[in-house]
Amino acid sequence: MNQTSPNDGPNRAHAIPSVVGLSFSPNFRRKLKETTAVFEKLFKFVSNNLKNIVENPSQEGTESNPARYRFRLQKNHVYYGSELLVNRATNISRKKLVSLGTQIKKFTYHENFHLTVHALSILTANAMHNVWLKPILRCCSYVPSGFGVAAKLTVDCRKLDPSGIVVLYQAVIGEYLRMEDDL
Repeated sequence: MNQTSPNDGPNRAHAIPSVVGLSFSPNFRRKLKETTAVFEKLFKFVSNNLKNIVENPSQEGTESNPARYRFRLQKNHVYYGSELLVNRATNISRKKLVSLGTQIKKFTYHENFHLTVHALSILTANAMHNVWLKPILRCCSYVPSGFGVAAKLTVDCRKLDPSGIVVLYQAVIGEYLRMEDDL
């Protein structure tokens, strides 16, 4: 089977979902560029577990036909919420709608895509790799404090000096506390 790479030009939009066996949600806004950005960013952190995020059954609905979680775009923010919640929110005007589930990402003015700290609970459950910090830096109850991209291999981390950079952060809990009103 010939799989495409995420950098294969015109086929790029379908590369990530085809690797993990996903199809685009029919209710997700049909802008190919935005949809691709969502899946590519999540794929970077959770790899093949992206399928688990999309196919995760909701607690709502019947046992024989549970609702699914879907991504929705509202005011340049991408939300992760159940289908039933989204259907109920159609009664509220878009101007007055504040949130539509868990905020995962936001598009900036220049159309860059940034994960928000709210995505931490979803990424923690599906992440391929975890970095454990010293006990004085993390909560004793193993609550994750942020997420990021690994800058060094595990072998290199063992030889690294104490002030070396291991993870390049994407979002941390402190960011949420500082920008709570703006999010």
